[in-house]
Amino acid sequence: MITLIVFLVTLLVGLPIFITLLLGTLVFLDQADLVILLSSLPIQLYGSLNQNGLLAIPLFMLVGELMNKGGLTTRLMSAADVFVGGFRGGLAYVNLMTNAMAASILGSATAQISVMSRLMIPTMVEKGYKKEFAAAVTMSGGLLGPIIPPSMLMIIYGVVAYQPISALFIAGILPGILIISGFALVIFLTGLVKGLPAGEHLEHKNVRKELINGLLPGSIPITIIVCIILGIMTPTEAGAIASIMSFIIGAVIYKSIKLSDLPGIFGSVAVNTATITGLIAVASVFGWALSFEGVPDMLVGHISNVTSSPLLFLLLVYLLVILLGMFLESISVMIVIVPIILPAALTYGIDPIHFGVVISLATLIGLVTPPVGPGLYIAMTAANLPMGTLFKAMIPFLFSMFLCMFLIAVFPALSLYLPSLMSK
Repeated sequence: MITLIVFLVTLLVGLPIFITLLLGTLVFLDQADLVILLSSLPIQLYGSLNQNGLLAIPLFMLVGELMNKGGLTTRLMSAADVFVGGFRGGLAYVNLMTNAMAASILGSATAQISVMSRLMIPTMVEKGYKKEFAAAVTMSGGLLGPIIPPSMLMIIYGVVAYQPISALFIAGILPGILIISGFALVIFLTGLVKGLPAGEHLEHKNVRKELINGLLPGSIPITIIVCIILGIMTPTEAGAIASIMSFIIGAVIYKSIKLSDLPGIFGSVAVNTATITGLIAVASVFGWALSFEGVPDMLVGHISNVTSSPLLFLLLVYLLVILLGMFLESISVMIVIVPIILPAALTYGIDPIHFGVVISLATLIGLVTPPVGPGLYIAMTAANLPMGTLFKAMIPFLFSMFLCMFLIAVFPALSLYLPSLMSK
């Protein structure tokens, strides 16, 4: 209880999450009469970071930074418009399709919502769409980033849960397609009920050239996924190849990345990587301390007294992670909760790959829900809308997301079918 109080107080004070976790660990060791373990902390901190899988984090971050600097989203939007811009409500579908394609490259929901908000919301409003609807579509599309491979959340889950990152990448494909389809259905029904502007293609100077330039970045995730499925590369090696491809596309083909831009790009990647790996190290130590005292086993015992149903257990995990995600950043939730909850999931016979997809989806909800919701605040600022108006417009998309999450929990094959094919 004292550990929990310290954890909550330090969070409310506004201390960084890794300091909160470290203080919580020290207090827990003191309260559990495990001070003797303090001498092992440096070894545990080092051991938690001594994993090859962590190298994939800066490499895929570098891919996102390079393609973002290279003007990825504008070109993707032009390519998407060629395909779906002519439908009624075409720009909403363009927004969604652009997000889906960008998600497989950027891999970060907040970065994606930030970029797409500046690009798509003004364009949609200019074409006659309501501002809150444009912002809601943009936020919804941003949720695809952490689930469509390559996904940063999947990498972190793989490292924390000691699961193969390649299988986690592949496991996110079908759930990603399901969620995209659900969002597209919401746009279609909105068009039927409320009416959306008629389809109108954006102006294209050279359709063939813009299509090629727009789809060229799509070769990056395709290369990653195909090479991983065929066993040609590990995720870390795929990240290195993708970084080289991103630089060539941005610097040589698009000519939008200069050598003088590289120090800033590398600096941003280094800072973000240090933040995430610091969280992983401290959270691993926290999980190690809890495991030493048998907290996960006690948790399993309490949960088994509540329910023996794996489905109900997953729904409870959804609820817990969504509540935590309303106050903590998604990566922090993932790092803190997985070492504690995963042992319980295994006792219910839940596949750890399927559980990774489930918990990744649950962490996304907090990105677009009050009171913290970084994605919500980004879209609010870009659209200049009050929170209540924007969240109300987001409700149909959240309902679709919850329905997809329920289907994925009920039918594990949605997560496990493609990884099972890869293992054969």
